[in-house]
Amino acid sequence: MKKNNIHFFKHIVLIFALCATQWSCKDYLNVVPDDIPVIENAFANRYQAEGFLYGCYGTLPLHFSPNRNPALLGGDEIWLFEGISGDVINTQMWGIARGEQGTELPVANCWASKQDTYDRKGGFDFFTALRDCNIFLENIHIPADMNEEERQKWIGEVKFLKAYYHFWLLRMYGPIPLIRENMPISVDPEDAKVYREPVDSVANYIVQLLDEAMETLPMEILNLTEELGRATKPAAAALKGQVLLWVASPLLNGNKNYTDIRDSRGIQLFPDTLGTKWLRAAEALKEAIDMCEGIHGLYSFSESGVPNTQIDSSTFYSMRSRGAATERWNREIIWGESPRGDFENILQRLSFPAFSDYQQSGHLQLCYAPTLQIVEQFYSKNGVPLEEDKDWVGVDRFGLQTRTAAELEHKFYIAPNYKTINLHFNREPRFYGAITFDGGLFYGNGATPDNAMKTTKFPYGANGRFLVNKHSATGYLCKKVIPRLTGIANEGTQPTYYSIAFPIIRLADLYLMYAEALNEWEGPNGANSADLFHYIDVVRKGSGLKGVKESWTTYAIDAQKNKFTTKEGMRNIIQRERLIELAFEGARFWDLRRWNLAESFMNRPIRGLNKLGATPELFYQETVLYQPSFGLKDYLWPLRQDNLLKNNHLKQNPGWE
Repeated sequence: MKKNNIHFFKHIVLIFALCATQWSCKDYLNVVPDDIPVIENAFANRYQAEGFLYGCYGTLPLHFSPNRNPALLGGDEIWLFEGISGDVINTQMWGIARGEQGTELPVANCWASKQDTYDRKGGFDFFTALRDCNIFLENIHIPADMNEEERQKWIGEVKFLKAYYHFWLLRMYGPIPLIRENMPISVDPEDAKVYREPVDSVANYIVQLLDEAMETLPMEILNLTEELGRATKPAAAALKGQVLLWVASPLLNGNKNYTDIRDSRGIQLFPDTLGTKWLRAAEALKEAIDMCEGIHGLYSFSESGVPNTQIDSSTFYSMRSRGAATERWNREIIWGESPRGDFENILQRLSFPAFSDYQQSGHLQLCYAPTLQIVEQFYSKNGVPLEEDKDWVGVDRFGLQTRTAAELEHKFYIAPNYKTINLHFNREPRFYGAITFDGGLFYGNGATPDNAMKTTKFPYGANGRFLVNKHSATGYLCKKVIPRLTGIANEGTQPTYYSIAFPIIRLADLYLMYAEALNEWEGPNGANSADLFHYIDVVRKGSGLKGVKESWTTYAIDAQKNKFTTKEGMRNIIQRERLIELAFEGARFWDLRRWNLAESFMNRPIRGLNKLGATPELFYQETVLYQPSFGLKDYLWPLRQDNLLKNNHLKQNPGWE
């Protein structure tokens, strides 16, 4: 939705004023409305009903904000420096990565009622949102001054939102109560104590809602001024596929740690393994892909309007990584979010590099720092992992070399006559589009030709004084979240920010989910193997890489040349491709959990460079910043202890008892 839409904010103010002053809640779950006359007034006409509709959208997570989205700071992808403070970023979500989660006041708590707002610690009141969705569906028949087509469209949107709120809770908590409808005002308090429903029941209900929503949602947004960011049929289909992929994945499908868990009724909350879930997910994802044809397509930098004559192919391919995530409402975004509020440019402000001492001491925060494990995660220029590339055997990743002016392969990636480490040479284009490193070249800054690139320098360089209150903990910054048109003048201390549309689901994500489901269902040699390889290869091709088979056969070490011929090998390839393609978009946090691999990844030391190094030799020393501890309990969120005391029907998640 447009951030400058006057109607939008008028409706938001209206609906939240109503919520704050008129609607109270029960203690068990926020599902019982208690002021029907006020609710009916909210549907007196189309204008009032539209305000309620925007209120249903208003509880959506701020996906773009590291202050509110646990997937951005809660894992091992980004690291802050010890003692960070300020009015731009807080450390609540970072606390998840640092083992600060608990049952008294859970971080990012979404199992809360409106009266618990003060202690949600960055969470969202999703049960109130679900109740409001139900109120909307129960009352949208009232306005007489709207046509039936629009009424049905709005009903589809709210069913979509209701499905998404349930899905977010499912990812966090596993089994959850289903808020199918609101309880009557006269409900007995004991009857208001709901149970958590089994994972499969939750997933099936979400799918039902999405199927119903698709019956009336539009194929695409036509009112670009006021409706961008609202639900469409392809968005609902993509979300359906994502939901089914989640419940087919190892975390919630036959996980031995969970299958014996039953509630007080004796009902099993987590399912035994059902292999056919992968087929169901694959079918839904292919349906979504087919639905997107003609409307959505993979982003290409050619869409930016920059003439090919003004950029090199290396810039062209590296900018796919940035542009897919930051080119506002590009055609790859199936469902996105316009950053809004006081900190709508927060990611850019935290990540934009300073090109001089003057800029370093100004508005920029310089702290949104990718960890060394993420820097190493990107492929070599050959499209395979560094540890599997025969050209990298015996290479000292932290050995220094100088990119001479005569060396042209890295002309648009590394500054001439600059000394940096081998790790920054011979990498895939997505690495150069996503990571800001010392001596790297920064394309954009409001300029079009790539011969006008800026050089980014860290502490020991010509621009290099170390600031205690704002710096990169790891020696890197995140370039991917900065759109090309955001720029800072040579004499400026604050960039002119270009608004983005943060992707919630984009087409590359959909392609890779489909490839994953096919591989898990029948492996790389099954009847649909052509589709499996096509959809991962087309994502790679967009960034200038060869296909999986050609890359591994040609460039991998002998032990890995045939990796793509087995289900296990392709699983690893697809997972790595997702971690790279969707880096810094919030996917890694959830993927590591659903793959049941977070314990493996999140118990590795958080590493960076020596941020205090005054010379290249000192700066490029691998440094351990933190030793995280991730256990079984951390896969699912804890229920707040107070919720359990109020409702004895609820069962705490494993490990938090």
